[in-house]
Amino acid sequence: MRSRILFIVNPISGGQVKTFMPSLIDQYLDDSLYDAEIIFTEYAGHATKIAEEAVAANIDIVACVGGDGTINEVASALESSGKTMAIVPCGSGNGLARTLQIPLDNRKAIQRLNTAKTCKIDSGTFNERKFFNMAGIGFDAHISALFAEDKNRGFKGYIQSTFKEIAQYQAQEYEINVDGKIYTEKAFMISIANSSQYGNNAHISPFASLNDGLLDVCIIKPFPVYKFPLLAYRMFTKLAHQSNYVDIYKGRNIKITRATEGPVHIDGEPLFFPKEITIGVKPLSLTLLV
Repeated sequence: MRSRILFIVNPISGGQVKTFMPSLIDQYLDDSLYDAEIIFTEYAGHATKIAEEAVAANIDIVACVGGDGTINEVASALESSGKTMAIVPCGSGNGLARTLQIPLDNRKAIQRLNTAKTCKIDSGTFNERKFFNMAGIGFDAHISALFAEDKNRGFKGYIQSTFKEIAQYQAQEYEINVDGKIYTEKAFMISIANSSQYGNNAHISPFASLNDGLLDVCIIKPFPVYKFPLLAYRMFTKLAHQSNYVDIYKGRNIKITRATEGPVHIDGEPLFFPKEITIGVKPLSLTLLV
């Protein structure tokens, strides 16, 4: 019996149009295994609505064609639903797909569905908003907000925004409670990592695991601007934990308090949150086909 699979396609993720996607799915997906349908999103948040309707319609598998932000929309509807999610990565960074070793080539990612197996991963909550790869406060949230408005999306655009802003960004004071242990830190940024990387193989927490029931609290302390290339090098070589400017704590129940409300990012998408943020983990709550 064929499985019903719905492809939810973000037509502009990663800055590239996806008009070619239906023909790729028709060509590379085994139709003896799958009965496929394709829907293109039309606005922010649309992927969540489509995925919720797919769950109600008892669709077996919902495949997200997009980046980490679109994955978040789809996964938020599927988490704890008992339904399975697949990923065809088409984003700017593709952090979760890279961690799961899903091919970045669209054809290979679709072909892989013909032989893929299911696995379960943890999800996180950020004041009850769900995340699956990475959430953060501080400089990366600031950059995410700028990047969302930038027409020059993609890795090059992200790097340009980073270099433009890094010298003038002011670190902030935070109180960080990790499973009852309190740390008071001045931080350039704080990343809450479910996977090891932001995307583009920039690993902030090399030993983070998607299925250990824990989140990694990664604190980057203020550093001289001239040290940034070395810090970036450590991320791309999975050595960020060796930097004197990086502290990493693992935990299940986390609370971060800052002086004022301000920007955050959830799987790369910018939001505005109050000064107190409560963070938790839901172990093995999302089923994936990889």
